[in-house]
Amino acid sequence: MSKSKVDDKPVSGTVTGQTAVLSPQERRAQGSALREVVPRETQGGWKAPKKRRDPIEVLTASNEGRMPELVPIRFGRMLQSPFTFYRGSAAIMAADLASTPSSGLRVQACGDAHLLNFGGFATPERQVVFDVNDLDETLPAPWEWDLKRLAASIVIAAQYMRLHDNEAARAATATVRAYRERMVDYSSMRALDVWYDTISVDRVIAEMTGGSDKLRKLAARRVEKARQQSAGENVFLKLAEHHGALPKIKDNPPLVFHLSEEQAPGMRTQYREALATYRESLPEHVRVLFDRFRFCDLAVKVVGVGSVGTQCLVALFMAADNDPLFLQIKEARASVLEPYAGQSLHANHGQRVVAGQRLMQAASDMFLGWTAGANGRHFYFRQLRDVKISAIVEGWDVERLATYGRLCARALARAHARSGDAALIAGYMGSSAVFDEAICEFAVEYSDQNQRDYRAFVKAIREGRLEAQVENNP
Repeated sequence: MSKSKVDDKPVSGTVTGQTAVLSPQERRAQGSALREVVPRETQGGWKAPKKRRDPIEVLTASNEGRMPELVPIRFGRMLQSPFTFYRGSAAIMAADLASTPSSGLRVQACGDAHLLNFGGFATPERQVVFDVNDLDETLPAPWEWDLKRLAASIVIAAQYMRLHDNEAARAATATVRAYRERMVDYSSMRALDVWYDTISVDRVIAEMTGGSDKLRKLAARRVEKARQQSAGENVFLKLAEHHGALPKIKDNPPLVFHLSEEQAPGMRTQYREALATYRESLPEHVRVLFDRFRFCDLAVKVVGVGSVGTQCLVALFMAADNDPLFLQIKEARASVLEPYAGQSLHANHGQRVVAGQRLMQAASDMFLGWTAGANGRHFYFRQLRDVKISAIVEGWDVERLATYGRLCARALARAHARSGDAALIAGYMGSSAVFDEAICEFAVEYSDQNQRDYRAFVKAIREGRLEAQVENNP
């Protein structure tokens, strides 16, 4: 189906009316039959709809409810290149994806699956894994949407790295092929084995370094540095300072600053009600740990690209003088997919993000939880800098980009297989390269659309219709 809006249903893993338990082979055959309605070739290419909304209007509308003084920083970060523009324009692509063909199969989608939203982080068991690590836009939606956004991000990253067009296409095709082949694997695996599957950081290092001892040692040092920087005492020294009996978060405007009482009405009660709601969202055993800490301070901390302008906060808690806990608190707004995939089943968008994160990730932060502020905004919590490692694409060649794309694709396939029916999806994609080439064709042509939108964005800033603030060290 190629409708502009997908029926509002949760994730689908069965064929309508089917009650019997079918074998993986039978489900793959049903997936293959979907090609008669939506041929795989139709997934290829991109042509803007005649009534496509002006991308500048979409960006302007997405600023509603954001802190106006931070919007120019958001646009300044998007202005750096078509690649950073793509990172901050998920709302534009969500509308475009809704106009593309879909097999009708749904999963818990990431909603913003560009390659820099994958990376390493620590599990509660202190193992570092590679996975989807930004799920602000997660919602049940067609699985193709995530894969198309990922493939397009590979092409746009290749252009940013000044690789040849054929190299960009090769990396995107390798990414899609890895997703297809891994989904075939998941289609034959036991359900529990799919859920237990993880991608370790050691495996990522081994694949990304290609057997080079020098590169492997550099990567290992970067992981160790991330561990050290995530240590509570190191974060405390960088972000906090003592004011009397209680420590406070250091102001560093415009990127770190305290809210006024008007902006944060919960300040009057030290956010007692919001923190109580957050505490109730935690598993019982984590509440026992959380209760050891007392709230000390809260401030805005500007992060990312697409999130800039929303209330992204950091809270400091202390269990003892030398025992800090920093929690990142991010405002959760309606997913960019919601106008096209249906409303969330969760009234609180923080709960939507947490539920989607737990469903898609192999392991999630133990402090994940949600709340609502006195100002009516929704929020979710997680630890700040928990050994978080993101890709640095500058200096990569096509082989490293393709390798990283394959890792992202495998993580995405596993995330989709946890909530959707891997056999149906695998059956639809098939065993040939037809689907791979179609999605690659879409990615290449959509990268041209991104270039056009970026040029329109730059023009709007030059003409004064949008304001951008370029930072020296974003």
